[in-house]
Amino acid sequence: MSGEEKRRGLSKSCALLIVIAGIERYAFKGVASNLVTYLTDVVKMSNSRAATTVNTWSGFTFMLPLFSAPFADTYWDRFFTILASSSLYFVGLVGLTFTAFAGSRSTTKTISLYFLYTSLCLVALGLGVLNPSLQAFGADQLDHDLDHDDEPSSENKEVKSNRKAKFFQWWYFGVCTGSLLGVTVMAYIQDTFGWVLGFAIPTASMLLLIFLFVCGCGVYVYADPGQDLKAKLPFQKILELIRGIVWRRSKITLATNHDLNAMELELQEKPLCNCSNTEATTTKSLHDEKSCKTGFSGLETMKLLLRLLPIWMMLLMFAVIFQQPATFFTKQGMTMKRNIGPNFKIPPATLQSSITLSIILLMPLYDKVLIPIAKKISKNEKGITVMERMGIGMFLSIIAIVIAALVERKRLEISQKMKFSPTLDPLSIFWLLPQYILLGISDIFTVVGMQEFFYSEVPIRMRTMGFALYTSVFGVGSFVSAALISIIETYTSSRGGKHNWFADDMSEARLDNYYWLLALTSAISFFLYTVICKNFKSRSDDDQCDENC
Repeated sequence: MSGEEKRRGLSKSCALLIVIAGIERYAFKGVASNLVTYLTDVVKMSNSRAATTVNTWSGFTFMLPLFSAPFADTYWDRFFTILASSSLYFVGLVGLTFTAFAGSRSTTKTISLYFLYTSLCLVALGLGVLNPSLQAFGADQLDHDLDHDDEPSSENKEVKSNRKAKFFQWWYFGVCTGSLLGVTVMAYIQDTFGWVLGFAIPTASMLLLIFLFVCGCGVYVYADPGQDLKAKLPFQKILELIRGIVWRRSKITLATNHDLNAMELELQEKPLCNCSNTEATTTKSLHDEKSCKTGFSGLETMKLLLRLLPIWMMLLMFAVIFQQPATFFTKQGMTMKRNIGPNFKIPPATLQSSITLSIILLMPLYDKVLIPIAKKISKNEKGITVMERMGIGMFLSIIAIVIAALVERKRLEISQKMKFSPTLDPLSIFWLLPQYILLGISDIFTVVGMQEFFYSEVPIRMRTMGFALYTSVFGVGSFVSAALISIIETYTSSRGGKHNWFADDMSEARLDNYYWLLALTSAISFFLYTVICKNFKSRSDDDQCDENC
């Protein structure tokens, strides 16, 4: 394949995996976007318990990659990992569909919470392993294309950068398209035709995903088996480092002159690894230098991960705000005027599609208008850096939650007036659109920026771990959101029913106060993020960093 052909687009395997990622998002959003409605209206949970359940489930789903990634990077084959996790995902959706079917057939209309939670856990387990492995497998296809480019080094570097950006943008486009269809189509089907069909369709789409993935066996590029052993280096070195530290501390009081002499002799016989470019004099030293350049030591790998921790923590409040559309934004919409014409009512969860739709429509504007303008202003080749991109998205999310607080306050005022004037119409659901659209715009900046940031800041052999760090932000953010709800509900309920911020009666709830609290904590996180960014040095800025590191 010529260099000119390679610039036209991604390979067939990348394109197929992007389609598969879109199908997976369709299945997930078809369940997750309206799950809070299912839990409150069908399972009969309270508003706070339903929101806590959804947040905890989402947190478990997004946190699991952080624990599965080391095994996926070190021991598991990515193809069979994707196949096994998607099968587990499918079994969980089958169980969820059965709970809805059993509830509809039961005379008491009750649903076994044990079976429901088991099904949701299976979905979370499957999805938690599938997502980072699938994206890392897609990046493997990308690496194969880039490694076979024959252009000069400077031009080749530009081609790699453009291909990488194109891959992430099309990947996110596929994910957003699947999310859009899942939110709009499935929310309508679930509210109109029932939950059995509403859960059965995502189940069937997962079966289609497995079929398409298996059909693509002939076009995928698989990792070189000779590199599997090298892929084990980062995490094995971390374990060896920790084991060495523990061993030295446990033996320090037992050291004798004989031990010290033996240690000194060992150090004299074993040369230190030198990563400099000085000319080696023997074949062995050349081999040692090459080995040092192609892998990090355990200490360096641990330092690299720890240096990402402050940025990771500052992104948590963005993730907390990210959870609101699927929980309290949807509950707000259920109390508002939703009629279009005499017979049609907008399903509240459908408004989540405005987030995805704004991403799809505004993404080209970002590439074709904003970036060229930013390049001229900043004199920077990229226009804006990845960290600046994430910061802009965080700032926009704060504006979105402030607007949400103002709209909720207006809804409460009208709700209070309706008690004395029953003829007064409730606030239209379209008042929620600005906060949804702003969150969509913030996603264009922050979510895509997070993917590229964690992808670029970890060694190439820890790529699954990089994607897991990205998804774990939303996992921990979900747990933080659930903890905040529980703490606030406990505190406000103790002061009397009218003070409960999450009361089941939405005319008595004070979600506006909760949104103001999120805005304040997010503003503090944003300020700390800007301070950290000024002192953060990216791996791409280090001239001595090897591409494989």
